[in-house]
Amino acid sequence: MTNTRAQPIKIAILAMGGEGGGVLADWIVDMGEANGYVAQTTSVPGVAQRTGATIYYVELYPSSQAENDGGTPVLALMPLPGDVDVVLASELMEAGRAVQRGLVTRERTTLIASTHRVFSIAEKSAMGDGRVDSGQLLAHTANAAKRFIRFDMAQAAEASGSVISAVLFGALAGSGVLPFSRAQFEATIERGGVGVKPSLKAFGAAFERAQGGDDGEPVKEVPVAAPAPQPRHPAVRSLVERVQNSFPAEAQDLLLEGVRRLIDYQDPAYADLYLDRMASIAALPSGDRHLLRETARHLALWMSYEDTARVAALKTRATRFERVRGEARVQPGQVLAINEYMHPRLQEICETLPGGIGRWLMNSTLPKKIVERFTQHGRVIQTSSLRGYLMLRMVAACKRWRLSTMRYAEENRRIEEWLQRIAATARRNPELAVELAQCQRLVKGYSDTHERGIRNYDTVMRAFERAGDALAPATLRELRDAALADEHGHKLRAALVQHALA
Repeated sequence: MTNTRAQPIKIAILAMGGEGGGVLADWIVDMGEANGYVAQTTSVPGVAQRTGATIYYVELYPSSQAENDGGTPVLALMPLPGDVDVVLASELMEAGRAVQRGLVTRERTTLIASTHRVFSIAEKSAMGDGRVDSGQLLAHTANAAKRFIRFDMAQAAEASGSVISAVLFGALAGSGVLPFSRAQFEATIERGGVGVKPSLKAFGAAFERAQGGDDGEPVKEVPVAAPAPQPRHPAVRSLVERVQNSFPAEAQDLLLEGVRRLIDYQDPAYADLYLDRMASIAALPSGDRHLLRETARHLALWMSYEDTARVAALKTRATRFERVRGEARVQPGQVLAINEYMHPRLQEICETLPGGIGRWLMNSTLPKKIVERFTQHGRVIQTSSLRGYLMLRMVAACKRWRLSTMRYAEENRRIEEWLQRIAATARRNPELAVELAQCQRLVKGYSDTHERGIRNYDTVMRAFERAGDALAPATLRELRDAALADEHGHKLRAALVQHALA
């Protein structure tokens, strides 16, 4: 039997903590009640997902219809799959979650979402690249909705000096899906009495954006090739000219980035060593451009391994202070304090010192115990203070003897062995050599993260040597992906058993 009774307007809002999802729900309720509707809102907070994603649910029912029905309508407390008219999502992944929950349907639902990403804990903590493909997520959500209005609402909010809830409210008004005029939407913001001017600015920009087209997306710009660098320093200019004159054009962008990274990491002589190593790969008979690009990428990453000097340098850069100030939205007159938790182990301290001193300390008895006693609990250093800043700058200055440290000797040995394996493999199987080059992804970070990566890398390399020419590129890729799948190595061990390589 078909239900012919009037139905309420059903709106679901998915937002993370601090994004104003509650304010947005209250605006919709206030607008409805001020314009002849019975309104109700509920919320269910989420946990353990970034700052906590919350589902707000609003139902609007005409007061005149309620009087005709002879009573007060009973409105639902939660959205049901397949029974939602409008879904508002403050972030792209939340839009995907709405689709996954069945709240978005192609026959009924208008989906309004921001296209920016706030990466989840699972994405951030993945040992490899754990990010969800935004392109696939957009395509999936667009296919699920009746209408999909999307643009970068976080950027729009920042440009207006407001918050994303005002942008979502404007996009909702611009969609025309609710029976209220723009003036009624704006009057609701004015009645709130807080941050009215920036909220109205953000509202207006989003309103126009939503009315500009079905998807609200700007026309994509054609990427423009970056101009060739024109360094002033003679040594750096020589490196740039070497890349431009000695390597194929297809790999020059990555090689120049590698040179830039390694000059920043150490000095021009270190970048010259990088090009010497890449020249041997470029001279291989296979002439594989894909192999050259992948090796250029991963060699630069490996040669700029993270040690204590590198971490200290990154934490005390002016660009980092500026980024943190921007993310915290520090206003003029406000003071920002940045606290860093540092817990260097004895091994990392020894690896930072000149090789002879580091080996002496590692093999000593009393000095070793003294250092371990003072470092066992870690400490908090305020890098925004002069004392904390100078302390880390002293650690960063240790890079001057980096090439004589124990850590450099060990990393350099592994790099040379890796390059020799790539060269030997490329002569008989270039595709397998590409997969071998990408195994550098297993080696990253410092401290426990680095140890786990090295352990997995060594395990994969032993399997590679054991299999020899019989190892297929797809198998090596599967082993590498398994090593990146979990930090305990369970999936890697299972993959080795599966392929009889244990």
